[in-house]
Amino acid sequence: MNNESGKEITFEFPIGFMDFHKNKAFNFQMNRFYSFGFVEYDDLVEMAGKIENVNNWKEQFLRVAKKHESSGNMLLAAYYYRGAEFFMPPFEKERTEIYNRFQEIIHGIMTEDDVEIINVSYENAYLPCLRLKTKSEVKKGDLVMHGGFDSYKEEFYSGMKYFAKKGYDVIVFEGPGQGEANRKCNLPMHHHWEKPTSAVLDYFKLDDVTLLGVSMGGYLCFRAAAFDKRIKRLIASSIAYDYSDFPPKLLQPIVYLFYNVFKKYTAKSILKVIEKKDVSSWYFANLQYMLKSDDPMDMVNFLTSMTAKELHCEKITQDVLILTGRDDHACPFKMHKKQIDALVNARSVTDKVFYKESNASNHCQIGNIGLSFDVMAEWMENKLDS
Repeated sequence: MNNESGKEITFEFPIGFMDFHKNKAFNFQMNRFYSFGFVEYDDLVEMAGKIENVNNWKEQFLRVAKKHESSGNMLLAAYYYRGAEFFMPPFEKERTEIYNRFQEIIHGIMTEDDVEIINVSYENAYLPCLRLKTKSEVKKGDLVMHGGFDSYKEEFYSGMKYFAKKGYDVIVFEGPGQGEANRKCNLPMHHHWEKPTSAVLDYFKLDDVTLLGVSMGGYLCFRAAAFDKRIKRLIASSIAYDYSDFPPKLLQPIVYLFYNVFKKYTAKSILKVIEKKDVSSWYFANLQYMLKSDDPMDMVNFLTSMTAKELHCEKITQDVLILTGRDDHACPFKMHKKQIDALVNARSVTDKVFYKESNASNHCQIGNIGLSFDVMAEWMENKLDS
């Protein structure tokens, strides 16, 4: 990363999924920030030796954020602030304060770097968007990007820079339940992703776009493309396809019983996990915040609503690119083929499985983001010409 005064901000995408921390959740998130080019290797190694729990995590990321802020490296400071609040209970006042500091710093940097910050009206609130126009002499097209379960639009900054240099105008938006749309607009998450996506396309008057969905966004983007044909090309990084089919077949009847028969026990169990306020409670605490609900069964109902039937893959007639990591810890590999087989009416389907030797075999290709972007860019180039 380079943000020296007077120079254009540039990012490098390091190659390799590193062993920063023995805790898999901590290690993945460290690699996530590192792979997108936002933080420094030496910092992470030094911090990892002092992190034992979520409180240590926050303290160390805050310490390093303030260190870089004091030295004037505001770009680094911003993303360490983002790291600091990641595992914090969502409703804590301190998390809001840290989030606001992150956004204040990074938005200032982005604005100076020609990134536009735009709010799109949506259901008596707004969808927060970022737009970066290409400076290439010939514009190739429009790329619209979104994340999934826990990403912020600002985390696509390096990706925006990459694709803008390739000749694309790039828009990143947060939908209901995500980032600022959640925290400042109070929009709860739902899976009817065609609604926020269409609102964004309406606002920017776009009718021929490539849509890129990442992580849970790799589920949501299919739903959007099924109902909005202004999406001509679709890229999904990490395939969920059907959340109800995640457990092994033998366990699915047991899961069904807990979700549909033993509801009181399931609800109490989820609340007990959330009350721990440790790394194991992060998933349900974040889901609770995304849905704006205190009822644990709302979380269950949301996840069980994210089925193959709700995607309406039979309606997808676009060109599709699917990127899957063979060692993805979040999405079972069996979803890859199921998703491909469901696209019976797609104009074309291209799939790429990343194995360990590519350093991109993890969730969302963390470990070699640059390679995944290269694959996307080459595919778009070919489909634009077809």
